[in-house]
Amino acid sequence: MGSLTFGKDQEKNSHFVTNPLDPKEFRRQGHMIIDFIADYYENIESYQVLSQVEPNYLRNLLPESAPFSPESIETILQDVQKYIIPGITHWQSPNYFAYFPSSSSIAGFLGEVLSTGFNVVGFNWMSSPAATELECIVMDWLGEMLKLPKSFLFSGNGGGVLQGTTCEAILCTLTAARDQMLSQVGREKMEKLVVYGSDQTHSAIQKAAKIAGINPMNFRAVKTTKSTSFGLCPKSLRDAVQADVQAGLVPFFLCATVGTTSTNAIDPIGPLCEVAKDYSIWVHVDAAYAGSACICPEFRHFIDGIEGANSFTLNAHKWFFTTLDCCCLWVKDPYALIKSLSTNSAYLRNKATDSKQVVDYKDWQITLSRRFRAMKLWLVLRSYGVANLRCFLRSHVKMAKLFEELVRLDNRFEVVAPRNFALVCFRVLPKPNFKKVYENGVANHDEKALDLERVNELNQKLLDSINRSGHVYMSPTVVDGVYIIRCAIGATLTEERHVIMAWKNDVANHDEKALDLERVNELNQKLLDSINRSGHVYMSPTVVDGVFIIRCAIGATLTEERHVIMAWKVVQEHADALLSRY
Repeated sequence: MGSLTFGKDQEKNSHFVTNPLDPKEFRRQGHMIIDFIADYYENIESYQVLSQVEPNYLRNLLPESAPFSPESIETILQDVQKYIIPGITHWQSPNYFAYFPSSSSIAGFLGEVLSTGFNVVGFNWMSSPAATELECIVMDWLGEMLKLPKSFLFSGNGGGVLQGTTCEAILCTLTAARDQMLSQVGREKMEKLVVYGSDQTHSAIQKAAKIAGINPMNFRAVKTTKSTSFGLCPKSLRDAVQADVQAGLVPFFLCATVGTTSTNAIDPIGPLCEVAKDYSIWVHVDAAYAGSACICPEFRHFIDGIEGANSFTLNAHKWFFTTLDCCCLWVKDPYALIKSLSTNSAYLRNKATDSKQVVDYKDWQITLSRRFRAMKLWLVLRSYGVANLRCFLRSHVKMAKLFEELVRLDNRFEVVAPRNFALVCFRVLPKPNFKKVYENGVANHDEKALDLERVNELNQKLLDSINRSGHVYMSPTVVDGVYIIRCAIGATLTEERHVIMAWKNDVANHDEKALDLERVNELNQKLLDSINRSGHVYMSPTVVDGVFIIRCAIGATLTEERHVIMAWKVVQEHADALLSRY
């Protein structure tokens, strides 16, 4: 596997592959790869979900240089199993509950194989007509499934395009909105352009604004509160916009979110669009995760008001069983994108483009080259159909409801934010206070009696303990200063039994066994440190069977009974002071 040095003799005697696309060899090796992946999925539950390797682990296992002579696919797959799989965090594991899912399916996987097999570069219609036309068709299909207004579809003078990620899509729409506004107010106003989102909006908007040349001081992360379940309040947006207008700035772009990353909060699309309309602000709706669920009638209301927006995205590679990457972007005015992103080099010109009868997707994105992403989305839509896709999505929501109920039934925990889809946000409550008070539908408890910092630390330790076990993987977030544990259900292989096991064996159990002992040990260590820092007495520690113990060894020649009594009083005083903070 690799060679550090090679010379002419090696080159002379080396075996060379004469045809890298030999059909017979492709069939043989392809079968091996498919079998390898199938075995991986069959055995995926046996792997620890979160990779346990140390940084740079792979550098010590692989050679310093590439192999000079060919190696067999058998040898390579052995090394994948031995060296690569231990360094993988298993996103397809049924016990993966951390970030939003990167859901897979047979259709998505095989669609990717077809796309890669054809390996076309469909930058314009002429370069591969089927790639362009299939993309136009599936984007209209999916738009109709979402009941998007006709103005977002090719059949209504709008249109859709497949991007790599929402980050790319937001950059494209923000660039179009920027140029559209500058054409009205003059390019000299570039430094005055302002972008809006909430304090829950994905960081992609800030990166896009930075790349697009927007003054970093002109990004407004409007604060959200529990009273709106962390959704963006239209009045707060209007106040922010009005203040900027009065300051001589130029509002031009709003990113509203349906299903924020931290808590799945919902920004009210309709009312926000009404505010934006008064100031000619471009509204982009980011539904990267939750948009998929909106093909179900019971969730469609979350994007009510979309007719007032300018653009809309969802990631089919998140919760739509289509492998990474596949972001669906719809725009009302494709010309706005084309005007900002088009290129017209002589080597790209052709009769089809000049006829204005075709779509050239190179002008709808940042890059020139593009993948045949429509193939896998087409296979997913055809292989499962709307009815099955809705069933898959509903099954994940049902499992999330189950996990939420398990949290609510255990008075050691609380649900911190409303569960709108398949994400449950929860935290462990400190033992001194189990009382829960609900305000505006959001779980909250009396923070006055508690030290929030200590509660946050308690939950961080719980999450660390859960993830160290390797059985499941969950992720954290912080909202309004509160540390939250996120359980996002959406892996294709997840079943109800995995959700129940995650709760019983990992979350609830870790609280009792690992977390409490760790917290008590830490408390006693802090107590000993406090006692010894006082300078009045000196005691020492030890650990027996995992328990941190304070040792008081009496035996100094000058020690009298009064010294022992004083020492105990010192311990009591420091213990009282320490415990009052918990």
